[in-house]
Amino acid sequence: MDQNTVTRNILQTISTVNRCYTEGWHEEEFRQHIHPDIAAVFPDSPGRIEGKEAYVAEWRGFCSMAVVSRRQEIGHRVSIFTGGKAAVVTYLVTVTFVMDGREQAMQGRDMFFLVKEGRKWLVAAQQFSAEPEGFVPK
Repeated sequence: MDQNTVTRNILQTISTVNRCYTEGWHEEEFRQHIHPDIAAVFPDSPGRIEGKEAYVAEWRGFCSMAVVSRRQEIGHRVSIFTGGKAAVVTYLVTVTFVMDGREQAMQGRDMFFLVKEGRKWLVAAQQFSAEPEGFVPK
C-alpha cells in the first residue's frame, strides 16, 4: 500500500472518531476505533485517562452536557512509523458547542497516536492542548 493511501486511511479514522461525537453521540461506532489500552490527556481532566472504558466514558460525559455546532480542523500532519504500523496525527482545531445554555469555543492542538491492528487503525493515545493566548495559525 502506498504512503498516500495509508495517510488517507489514517485521516479517515480520525475523521470518523471526531464525527462520532460532533454529529451526536455514536458510541458503538466510536468504540470500534479505540484501542483497549488507550491513554489520553485533556486540560479539563485531572491526570490521564487510561483504557477504553474510561476514554469512552469521558466522551460520553462531554456529549451528555454539550451539543457541538461546529468543528474546524486545519494543518493536518501525519507521521508514519515502524514500517506503517504506527502513526502520529497533529492538527489545529476549533470546536464550538453549547453547554449550560451558552455557546463556547475551544481552540487548540490535537495529537493522536494510532496503531495498526490487522487491517484497521486504532486510536491508542490522544492529547488536546489549548492554544496559547493570542496565537494566530499560519
